[in-house]
Amino acid sequence: MTTREQRRRPASHAGAQSRPGLLTFLGGVGTVTGSKFLVESDHARVLVDCGLFQGLADLRRRNWRKLPCDAADIEAVVVTHAHLDHCGYLPRLVRHGFRGRIVTTESSARLVEIVLRDSARLQVEAARHANEHGWSKHRPAQPLYDEGDVDRTLKLVDTVAIGTETDIAAGTRLTLHHAGHILGSAWAHLTLEDGHTLAVSGDLGRPGHPLLRPAEPFSGADVLLMESTYGNRHHEDEAGREHFAAVLARTLGRGGTVVIPAFALDRTEVVLHELAVLRSEGRLPAAVPVYVDSPMALAALDVYRDAILARAPELRSEVTEAGSAALSPEPFLAARSIQESIDINHAGGPAVIVSASGMATGGRVLHHLRRLLPDPRNAVVVVGFAAQGTRARDLVDGAKSLKMFGEYVPVRAEVADVPRFSAHADAAQILDWLRGAPPPNTTYLVHGEPDAAMGLRDRIDRTLGWTAVVPRSGEHVLVR
Repeated sequence: MTTREQRRRPASHAGAQSRPGLLTFLGGVGTVTGSKFLVESDHARVLVDCGLFQGLADLRRRNWRKLPCDAADIEAVVVTHAHLDHCGYLPRLVRHGFRGRIVTTESSARLVEIVLRDSARLQVEAARHANEHGWSKHRPAQPLYDEGDVDRTLKLVDTVAIGTETDIAAGTRLTLHHAGHILGSAWAHLTLEDGHTLAVSGDLGRPGHPLLRPAEPFSGADVLLMESTYGNRHHEDEAGREHFAAVLARTLGRGGTVVIPAFALDRTEVVLHELAVLRSEGRLPAAVPVYVDSPMALAALDVYRDAILARAPELRSEVTEAGSAALSPEPFLAARSIQESIDINHAGGPAVIVSASGMATGGRVLHHLRRLLPDPRNAVVVVGFAAQGTRARDLVDGAKSLKMFGEYVPVRAEVADVPRFSAHADAAQILDWLRGAPPPNTTYLVHGEPDAAMGLRDRIDRTLGWTAVVPRSGEHVLVR
């Protein structure tokens, strides 16, 4: 028997019936970050999603902890989509010895590379900056992972087609279905060696996504892991669109600049699409430039444009018919280099700046916020979910100052919360996705802050009569 086999979950005796799978919640519980769900059977270990924790310091510290199992014993990782909170821990897992398959869709594979390379660069830069300026508690500060770890990770990526059943580990089969959240996103259906099934929603898109078709409906499973980011909220799509347009009009009318912290994946594309529509309607003046200041977002934009040219089936038909114009609110100016980013600071207003990161936890948007927040003529528009412990959440909650680069910056600019741009389904939309499927034995509410998860639990119980549970971090449950 090999060392790897010895470390696996002990096998049942020859000829005996396979035991139920064991599911462990390693992340994405009580928070919207760090999604990791370990599925163990007699002969296989599979990890569904492998995300970084973000936001509160206590959460970020979890990224430095080793998983409770040997990384080398995990046969495969299923990545539902390319957001950092679902794939950003992969290079760390590889650094700890993982050498199995990383299974995802083709579009997700392209986006994962962009996300991980950017994350590694930021990790290295943050460690270097901490060592130069002495603000880290660690001496010396080290990156969580680096570019070499990312190179090794990408060699393990194996793409699979939507709707095709694939063997990913001993006795474990996977089928991915469109999730409508971002390009390439999927919800996962696993069949374990004892025949029981597990479905993981990943992040479920909202039916009104302006670029993507709605998620393929839930078809049933013995156990379901359901995201609950907006489990206690309702999207006001049309009202939100008018709110966004009104903030732009007010700010540009007083000669200010609108800065939009936006996730580089999908959120930037959705914001650009909305700006293009407003431009075509004459509600965004033709003379006002739109800057996209994020090399990562611009790289992701290229992937979206390729998907449009290829008429990817997950895209809405009106988007493929419009072509690249769907994402180009001309005049549209791309800032790829550092110097081009610096030049934006000298351009003045009125202008619109779309920059990452979406929760203002890092990236070039911080430089724009430091410059623009003290001036009441300007505005910051938060266009999606802002997790606890992030600067975007602080702004939404009415912070009078933000700490950036070791100093406090006064917040005098207008702050607008416009969650209509969120790529997550709200509570009613989640119920619509679930309705009509045979009820799982248990539905676990994950990837949501406590109030949202418990709100969705109560709603599922009241409306569908299903058994819904909010699990604890580190909890073990059976798949049956």
